[in-house]
Amino acid sequence: MARHYTVDWFAPALAAHVPRLAAAYGIERTLGTADRIALTFDDGPHDQGTPAVLDALAGRGARGTFFLVGEQVALRPALARRIVAEGHEVGVHGYRHTLLLRRSVRELALDLDRARSVIEDAAGVSPVLYRPPYGVFSSGGLAHVRARGWRPLLWSRWGRNWEHRATPSSIARRASARLRPADVVLLHDSDAYSSADSWRKTTAALPSLLDAVAALGVPASCVTHST
Repeated sequence: MARHYTVDWFAPALAAHVPRLAAAYGIERTLGTADRIALTFDDGPHDQGTPAVLDALAGRGARGTFFLVGEQVALRPALARRIVAEGHEVGVHGYRHTLLLRRSVRELALDLDRARSVIEDAAGVSPVLYRPPYGVFSSGGLAHVRARGWRPLLWSRWGRNWEHRATPSSIARRASARLRPADVVLLHDSDAYSSADSWRKTTAALPSLLDAVAALGVPASCVTHST
């Protein structure tokens, strides 16, 4: 596609913030079942953040889905392997953390090929979940992801842990506010594309968030499989 973008190209961009728009485009924000809550972590793997999150989840018998960035996997393949070895799920967050609205479909296809390859080589699995950087889809990007047979996924709750002003308590409070079974919670185990040390705040927020999940009588688990 040439760099001639139409209004349609930008139409799905606000789906992460407008539930009715996400529904109109068939982009999932929640799970299809109310037997668990999915904890998802974007932007890793990270040398410190990913092990800290994995240890926190292991201490509570919880599982999560990690949307990996290919360039980070290339630097830390052992961490991608550890994620899978410990029973967690991985999805694709791109090879480069670049806004889809700035990419042609051809550019995106090459990026996703590269991401898939490095994740498969490192983790030994073929991911089927996809979340775009910043949660922003283009119409061409959304169609291309579906043509691959991948499942586009956004979220229904978030901790906004990437913000400089975020604290562990604010992250836990935001992520657990009106939390319900079938929710998908967005967090980050890396500060590669956000404020420094945001992963520390996320890790500190996890106990309170996991308590909130447990209070609902469901497990904190992966998107496509439960604990």
